[in-house]
Amino acid sequence: MRNLETILKKLETRADNERVFNMIYQDDARLEADASKQRVKERRLVGPLDGRIVSIKDLFDVKGEPTLTGSVIRKTAAPAKADAIVVQRLRAAGAIIIGKTHMTEFAFTAVGLNPHYGVPGNAVDPTRVPGGSSSGAAVSVAEGSSEIAIGSDTGGSVRIPAALNGLVGFKPTAKRIPLEGAFPLAPSLDSIGPLAKNVADCILADAIMAGEPPVLPVAASLDGLRVGLPVGLLLHNTEPEIAFAFDLAVTALEKAGARIVKIELDDLILALYEATRIGSIAGIEASRIHAQTWLKVSDANVDDRVKHTLAKRLDVSDEAYKRLMDTRLKLVADMDQRLRDIDFFVTPTTPIVAPTIASVSENPVEYDRVEALLLRNTQIANQFDLCSITLPMPVSGMPAGLMMNARNGADKQLLSAALAVENLLS
Repeated sequence: MRNLETILKKLETRADNERVFNMIYQDDARLEADASKQRVKERRLVGPLDGRIVSIKDLFDVKGEPTLTGSVIRKTAAPAKADAIVVQRLRAAGAIIIGKTHMTEFAFTAVGLNPHYGVPGNAVDPTRVPGGSSSGAAVSVAEGSSEIAIGSDTGGSVRIPAALNGLVGFKPTAKRIPLEGAFPLAPSLDSIGPLAKNVADCILADAIMAGEPPVLPVAASLDGLRVGLPVGLLLHNTEPEIAFAFDLAVTALEKAGARIVKIELDDLILALYEATRIGSIAGIEASRIHAQTWLKVSDANVDDRVKHTLAKRLDVSDEAYKRLMDTRLKLVADMDQRLRDIDFFVTPTTPIVAPTIASVSENPVEYDRVEALLLRNTQIANQFDLCSITLPMPVSGMPAGLMMNARNGADKQLLSAALAVENLLS
């Protein structure tokens, strides 16, 4: 158990400029820590997360307070009537909930900027972006103010900030973990996942949130595993240092006995790209969620990057949206068949390292370029209903991630393989 008082003291010293947390539960965290210590004395721990310090993204309900989701307009929202289900399960498992972490507004953007609450600078270099939308979640773990962070992932919002801050981040198969009490972005794509410094902590948090026994699996043997290597789009425009680290990781997998199999995914990716010319699934679904509150209010105090994109998606008809979702359903089935003979496929999590905050804040064209690159690889798992995990790759300079993706429902096998790959890369 990390020293809670040391962490709270550190957070207190920066209270006037706090950009990682928007809520810190000092009193409750102390009570939870005291209760855990008593259980230790009495040898009746309730599980492997008992006494572990956990942060939660600011879209999870906590009873008695409004859920802000990175927005100022929700400060007057009705207080939550109950904790989100995942928060209930974490508390029951003895986790110490230290606070809620900052995020991009309504979880809609991937770079990590929020005009209302400031940007939690990247934990490795504060002049660089943290990634989003679970920006504060990643920084809280990387800086040591939490041991595990709980985020949401609709297009990469767990894995992007995890990769940019040198962490492990897991996106489970959607719907495996209940979404009740989590403010939605796009219900068809939303999933809840953990960020941590190692795979084991992600496995334990994931199991508890899913209502499963928190038991670590045996690390898989890499010898004989079939590892897919996509050719084409998912490796384009990769920065040289990331491409070099990725090539070394693939070579290490091969030397460990994995069978590297080139796979073609571009046709499926391009087919979905064509179907989403009317707008992304996330944009269309989010526009419907917010249409009845602020989206049709011209002067709503909402990040322009969110407001303008969602407003454009209001014009998408229900018929067009249904056609898009029917196409997606077919492509999900096609992807599942394409992956039936491999254990997982690998790509760089993001093809770029974290850019400077200044470069994306001051140049809208550069912002759009960066966001498209950050989302390019990660969103495949959401769009095609896969499970996915990012692991830190050995690099000099800013962090980079290796992403492992597997078929829908193959979470346990993927996590077992990730334990082995983590050992290999370390």
